Amino acid sequence: MRTGLGYLLRMTDPIYAIGDIHGQLQELQRVLSLIEADGGADAQIVFLGDYTDRGPASRDVLDLLIDGQRANRRWTFIKGNHDRMFEWFMQDYPQHEAYLPIELYWLHRRLGGDTTLASYGIDFGSKNRMLDVHEAARRAVPQSHLDFLKGLALSHETDALFFCHAGIRPGVPLSRQDEEDLLWIRKEFHEYPDPHPKLIVHGHTPVSAARHYGNRINLDSGAGYGEPLTVAVFEGRECWTLGPEGRRALTS
Repeated sequence: MRTGLGYLLRMTDPIYAIGDIHGQLQELQRVLSLIEADGGADAQIVFLGDYTDRGPASRDVLDLLIDGQRANRRWTFIKGNHDRMFEWFMQDYPQHEAYLPIELYWLHRRLGGDTTLASYGIDFGSKNRMLDVHEAARRAVPQSHLDFLKGLALSHETDALFFCHAGIRPGVPLSRQDEEDLLWIRKEFHEYPDPHPKLIVHGHTPVSAARHYGNRINLDSGAGYGEPLTVAVFEGRECWTLGPEGRRALTS
């Protein structure tokens, strides 16, 4: 059994959570600097997924996150729906996401897969066949990036908090949540007014600013559309957003 003051302090360390990044490297670097200023270089961070797509620097974002992982930083990475779409496209035979409307696909500009491949130097022009683009992607995307996407967790939890990308299915035990719901759910989760077993911390659905709804907290502040990335800090169920001026309480 581990004992001692150092271990007890670590057990009560704050947890930082970063909302959907969507290829915005400068925003990611900015909020990591805020976290280091508030919690030190060894801060515990949970990333809520959607690391790629829409923003201009998906490759560089993954490089930064993988470097942190290799350095054994206290970073936990959750899978987002965009991360799975990227992962599925990179398979031997690309797999389409059934949750999307029939007219949409990962490379559609609304979803941003085209900008992700552009960050790897791949030209997704109208004259290129999908097969050519896939073959170029298979050559250009490093195996380390594919391994990272494949290894992402679906959730992370503490005694008080449950972190996931999109949300949970109300009424289903946290240990039995379905992957599709954790990556895609919206309406049923958003409209549920009652307490969940733990406070749910999620992203996936852009809002104008981080919001606390009592039973859940949404940290997707629209970085995928050029808005500032949001980072929050948790001590138990208490939550603050973090900015240049320090912590600001986030309450329901």
